[in-house]
Amino acid sequence: MESNDIFSVSASALAAQRQRMNTIASNMANSQSTRTAEGGPYRRQDVVFATQLQEASQPGLQGVKVSGIVRDESPFKMIYDPGHPDADADGFVAMPNVNIIEEMVNMMMASRAYEASVNTFTMSKNMFMKTLELAR
Repeated sequence: MESNDIFSVSASALAAQRQRMNTIASNMANSQSTRTAEGGPYRRQDVVFATQLQEASQPGLQGVKVSGIVRDESPFKMIYDPGHPDADADGFVAMPNVNIIEEMVNMMMASRAYEASVNTFTMSKNMFMKTLELAR
């Protein structure tokens, strides 16, 4: 594995985890949104990762990429609030399927993965610099 490969793998992981953190932040920000442009409450979203392979001429791992963002199709939470503008005839309001505690755990995991990628990048850079110093 070349040094550039190490840097590109770390950089791709940083970009993927950054997008994951942005998606989690969006979930948390919309945890009380009962109206969206599509109609109905906000649906939680999740990032799907996939390995990114190099070309056939140089097989190997190039990093990770976001292959898509999927909507969580789990049911909405129904709460009784007859005074809410979005309440149905029985007084129930469909709330987003976002669990704040779960999102906080996901954010901590994404943050730790981002931090690990930064550390990998930094350690690789330091090893590369030491190798250059030895070559002098």
